[in-house]
Amino acid sequence: MTPLPDHAATPQSTRDWLLSDAPTTRRQARLGALYQGWLVFRANHLAVVGLIILILLIGNAIFAPLLAPASPYAQNLAERLQPPSAAHWLGTDHLGRDILSRLIWGSRITLFIVGTVALISPLIGLIVGTLAGFAGGWVDQVLMRITDIFLAFPKLILALAFVAALGPSITNAVLALAITGWPPYARLARAETLTIRNADFIAAARMQGASPLRLLVLHIWPLCLSSLIVRVALDMAGIILSAAGLGFLGLGAQPPQPEWGAMISDGRTYILDFWWVAAMPGIAIFLVSLAFNFLGDGLRDVLDPKGGAE
Repeated sequence: MTPLPDHAATPQSTRDWLLSDAPTTRRQARLGALYQGWLVFRANHLAVVGLIILILLIGNAIFAPLLAPASPYAQNLAERLQPPSAAHWLGTDHLGRDILSRLIWGSRITLFIVGTVALISPLIGLIVGTLAGFAGGWVDQVLMRITDIFLAFPKLILALAFVAALGPSITNAVLALAITGWPPYARLARAETLTIRNADFIAAARMQGASPLRLLVLHIWPLCLSSLIVRVALDMAGIILSAAGLGFLGLGAQPPQPEWGAMISDGRTYILDFWWVAAMPGIAIFLVSLAFNFLGDGLRDVLDPKGGAE
């Protein structure tokens, strides 16, 4: 195995090694592919901005106890509805709670919702879509008609129905968003599978005795992942807005949890006179949604060059 250039090598020689047109090992080929992807991603400056915002969000969530200037639950009615100041950088809400602290702690809830939904929905869609496309026949018809039924209802309305039936909570909101969010991924995975299932390498693997399950998991799923990752990154903003909408309606996080949508709901009564109570969590939702859109565009350039060029 060819080792990486040693520390005595110049940065230019390392770059040439990574960008070599004739890699000598798998390791060099993989590292070179990652480096080329990073160069493409880095060329999209908005994508880099989105990545930086998301890194800051993750840092806020991890180090919330250290970064928050006060407890997100501590009430002080003597300081209720205070404007942004040196004491409270983003002001206080109707119960005198520090808005900045609640936003920082609320980033944990946002990441939990987004991360969980982004794992469950694409997985369900990948299984349903690849199974439908690979099996064909009546299996394809049944699974796609079920998918069409889910797509016939507006996503947020269907999520509201599920949460109303299950009861308001963060866990039920996540389940509702995951259950209602898989159909687009199923359609995408099915389309990818239909273009792959008759490929020569699939026929060769089948002739070598590979089972249908092995073909799906080891040969078809990896080729569907890049398109799904791009779609997930672009859908993150919608997931955040849907979660905030459920929180705003009181069907997501329950008081006194510092969820951003619930914070906007608390501040809507005071929007004209005390604008910061609702505006600050609204700005946070806007920035994070924008960051995910920027990141999705960058990932599309890397993983789906044709789609990014269109």
